Amino acid sequence: MILIADSGGSKTDWRLLEADGTIDQAGTPGFNPYYQPIEDLKKNVHEVLLPRIKHPVTKIFFYGAGVSSMKNQLTIKSAFLEFFPEAHIEIGWDLLAAARALCGHEPGIACIMGTGSNSCLYDGQNIVGNVANLGWILADEGSGANIGRKFLVDYLREIMPEGLRKQFHERFPLTREEFLEKVYQQERPSAFLASFTKFIFQHLKEPYCYELVYNSFSEFYENNVMKYENYKNLKVHFTGSISFYFSDILRQVANDKGITVKNILEGPIAGLTLFHKKDLN
Repeated sequence: MILIADSGGSKTDWRLLEADGTIDQAGTPGFNPYYQPIEDLKKNVHEVLLPRIKHPVTKIFFYGAGVSSMKNQLTIKSAFLEFFPEAHIEIGWDLLAAARALCGHEPGIACIMGTGSNSCLYDGQNIVGNVANLGWILADEGSGANIGRKFLVDYLREIMPEGLRKQFHERFPLTREEFLEKVYQQERPSAFLASFTKFIFQHLKEPYCYELVYNSFSEFYENNVMKYENYKNLKVHFTGSISFYFSDILRQVANDKGITVKNILEGPIAGLTLFHKKDLN
């Protein structure tokens, strides 16, 4: 049996591939080793995955945010070895998952735009370039956390239109102090900020909401995609909930900047499943 995981800031998608080609799936909260203890991942494996596993796991492919460092890779690998001591384990960053799922074996620029954001230059085999990812506090342009953070600032400072502000208050009837507590003191603040994008999506006819998303995507292209040499001659691909649901705006911004966008997928797990079917043998 092969275990595949695609872990983002909000959720982790799991696929279990049996030797006969049967596929099972599961979902758990997102995991990022920079922000969460490894015990969170172990708990998810123990409570959600183990009850589903009927045969020995021989290979594990874990793709996730925050795993580009060797230290984090070893931490995650050690956690899996506690449950599957005989398994071959490969830990890859979420960008590799995106590149494999989106580009296949062709060169391109693969981007992630969900709770967080990132991008890479892919030569059809390997990642050969990456604009430094600085996380949701410093950057993450175009991400749900970035859009949500800007939205919340405008809400708390009463910058956004009053009618929209009242509607948001009805959906999130929290005080300023309660908002700040969720951002600064509770777990997974980036996911909390990204949760506001559902409200924003429902109000895209409001010029304020449209411009907020448009400008955030514009920043992403300028600070990420346009930093890669020859970007205008490469196809740009996206995966992640924000790119999927706001795809019309994402493509419009790209068109305005002379950038060619091709594939936009909600998540890479289906592509990864196909990619790793060969590893069943």
